[in-house]
Amino acid sequence: MYLKTTHNKKTGRSYLSIVRGYRDAQTSKPKSITVKSIGYLDELEKEYNDPIEYFKEVAKNMTKDYNSENEAITINFLRNEILEENTNNRKNLGYAAILKIYHELELDKFFINKQRHKEFEYDTNAMMILLVISRLLNPCSKKKTYNEKDKYFERFDFTIKDIYRGLTYISKISNETQKYMHEKITIKYGRDTSLIYYDITNYYFEIDKQDNLRRKGVSKEHRPDPIVQMGLAIDRNGIPISYKIFSGNKSEKLMLRPMISEIKKEYKLGRIIIVADKGLNSGDNIYYTTTDKDKDGYVFSQTVRGSNKEFKDYVLEEKGYRNKEGKAASGEDEFKIKSRIYPREIEVTTVTGKKAKRKIDEKQVVFYNKKYDKKAKAERNEVIEKAIALISNPSNYKRATTYGASKYILNLEFDKKTGEIITTDKALKLDLEKLKEEEKYDGYYCIVTSELKETDEKITEIYRGLWKIEESFRVTKSDLESRPVYLSKEDHINAHFLTCFISLVISRILQMKTGYEYSVSELMNSLNKISCTNEQENIYLFDFRNEVTDAIGKALGIDFTKKRMQLSQIKKILSQVKKR
Repeated sequence: MYLKTTHNKKTGRSYLSIVRGYRDAQTSKPKSITVKSIGYLDELEKEYNDPIEYFKEVAKNMTKDYNSENEAITINFLRNEILEENTNNRKNLGYAAILKIYHELELDKFFINKQRHKEFEYDTNAMMILLVISRLLNPCSKKKTYNEKDKYFERFDFTIKDIYRGLTYISKISNETQKYMHEKITIKYGRDTSLIYYDITNYYFEIDKQDNLRRKGVSKEHRPDPIVQMGLAIDRNGIPISYKIFSGNKSEKLMLRPMISEIKKEYKLGRIIIVADKGLNSGDNIYYTTTDKDKDGYVFSQTVRGSNKEFKDYVLEEKGYRNKEGKAASGEDEFKIKSRIYPREIEVTTVTGKKAKRKIDEKQVVFYNKKYDKKAKAERNEVIEKAIALISNPSNYKRATTYGASKYILNLEFDKKTGEIITTDKALKLDLEKLKEEEKYDGYYCIVTSELKETDEKITEIYRGLWKIEESFRVTKSDLESRPVYLSKEDHINAHFLTCFISLVISRILQMKTGYEYSVSELMNSLNKISCTNEQENIYLFDFRNEVTDAIGKALGIDFTKKRMQLSQIKKILSQVKKR
């Protein structure tokens, strides 16, 4: 390597950089690559007596280090050498990317400081690192996580019993952890909380007995098992802000305002616009959101089929529809949209618990999409086939297995205790009138909002961002396998969800750093494959590299390209990612 001086004729200034020469493998022509940009000579002269000589020495030392790291290594081995019993030399280094973001968020500092004056001796920071790494790279039970701790280059000096004890403590500081992470994300990466996307999902437990938290309710998977509900709020960029755990039998509509109010107060947020689906579109949520001191806003979807006749007539009337270009639209267009500001009457619960009517001005945006129309018909056809099969063989079904199909069948009755279909004198048959009525509204969608001055296109764009939270739930359920199937204590369940929350945040930040080019699955699968085998003494052989690992390495400043590394090089990487 050598010091290169580049002179700019226009400005008259000289720029210093350290470059490395090499010979192109294809053309055999000499080339060079910049390995360190230093700065303008006139500015460097203010800091160094002789910048040229100083950085020549730097380049010389960098050359020595480079040659030392790339010197040939002789490996001796026996042709028929046998592995010792229970040998497992495989280790993962991809977790360095997770550690990098974990330490950027200064979570290590948080957990170490929180434990400082506690009596227990186990390291909650090391414990959380193991739980988060495992949740992202190899989601499994706490016991299996502990048993596989040696696959990483970390020293995890605690027992499996310590983990379960630690979960109780971690549960107690869950809210503090979320707030701390929010503050760090705001400082490190920037937060845009002008829009908050909110939704609720649930996780089922295959248990017979319910408790205070795990209660039977409306399951997203349509299962009869007890469930736990989780409300999740994310920012405009899709990075989680906070979560809350609720018992399974509570109405999701009642959970929105308490959680948003707490977030606004604790996180010191200004006016926000809440974006959610029709499941959270209630009179109380609309009215109290827009009448609080900050006069927050909302963008909710609204059912068309479940609306009153006046609104249905407005949706189906062709007058006012236009396509994306703003031209008049006909019923044959692929996409059409219209809106109106309407004095809507809603029902609100007063402070005394009674119901009262209130009027609000609301913008209603209605659009039709041919693609959605076809999708709705295809999905209904599947349900109709199930309904026809049920009518032919009702004994093959129970209430739990008729989900979706039962609403299209006339004269269908169930035993309240067993859920079995009751045989009556009335024959089962398809409700053709209902099918005909529902088909009218295929492809039509409605969004209601408090933002009266926003354009129709802007409102639909805001609402489409809701996929970010839907994807977050998919990530937690599939990639992170967050259903706490192996836990039963309430504090352990809450601590488990905190681990999943931290993991989700880290995965989202990694997506952001890599330009949202890859899914969480692609990122984590690639990191999981950055593994190595102890080839001889302290030399490790790596066997995986792809476009994703290169992108992660470039974004985080970690070199995942080497085929072989000495243990000292690996430890250097891990030491560097832990620096803030």
